Amino acid sequence: MTATEVAAIIVSVAAAILSMGLLFALASLMKTLRSLRTAVEELHTQTTPLVSDMRAAVGQTNQELARVHDLLGRAESISVTVDSASRLVYLFVANPVVKALAFGAGTARAARRLRRGD
Repeated sequence: MTATEVAAIIVSVAAAILSMGLLFALASLMKTLRSLRTAVEELHTQTTPLVSDMRAAVGQTNQELARVHDLLGRAESISVTVDSASRLVYLFVANPVVKALAFGAGTARAARRLRRGD
């Protein structure tokens, strides 16, 4: 055997060993991909109902937020109405009450003077 033939045999054996190694790596990769596919399918099966439930919960939350918004608007309207009414009552009552108190104070002062004079 010549050196070329020996080199060809060594290269052939190395190529065969390398091919076997690649086949084992490919088989391992295929096993991992099957496992990954199974995990993804299981994840999809479990998350689909969760996403559906989450959408329903978000819809209910949006409805409740709309109700709260309406309630806050009504409360604000009531607050403005009460504030206006209290201001109106103050304007109508404050001046007569001040005048009545002043009249009472003046009457009391006049009564004291009359008593001192008697």
